[in-house]
Amino acid sequence: MRITEFLKPEAIVLQQDAQSAEEVIRLLGTKLHDLGYVKEGFIEATLRREAEMPTGLPLAGEFHAAIPHVDIEYVHRSALALATLSHPVVFYNMVEKDQEVLASLVIMLALDQPKSQIEMLQQVSGILQNPDLIRQLMAARTPQEVLTLLDSQAAP
Repeated sequence: MRITEFLKPEAIVLQQDAQSAEEVIRLLGTKLHDLGYVKEGFIEATLRREAEMPTGLPLAGEFHAAIPHVDIEYVHRSALALATLSHPVVFYNMVEKDQEVLASLVIMLALDQPKSQIEMLQQVSGILQNPDLIRQLMAARTPQEVLTLLDSQAAP
């Protein structure tokens, strides 16, 4: 399972000018819904889950991330969506739930198997632990550039 097998070019949004975490979740969720990967209710369920179990993740480098996701019952077929933001928006820390995380990179998971959620979270974690890769992703100008960067970092 490689991240690039699930990340759809049509669900990659670069340099998005978003005002809030909710706006980013709605944008990426709508893309996945329009592509037929997620069910009605996916966006609202993701927003509810984010309010209860935040997904903001402070990273070692200059950029921080969020990994919004929801239960498999809202997913038709596994897919990922990704957004880089022109300026960060507030998500809340997945560990310290009342701590704000100014996220510039958002990777939305829509996975249809519990096992695949764990595997994909491990892959995403590997990406997020690489500040140089995060900088390159933030500078990417095309979805294909994002996919190429991620593919070059994926384990064989």
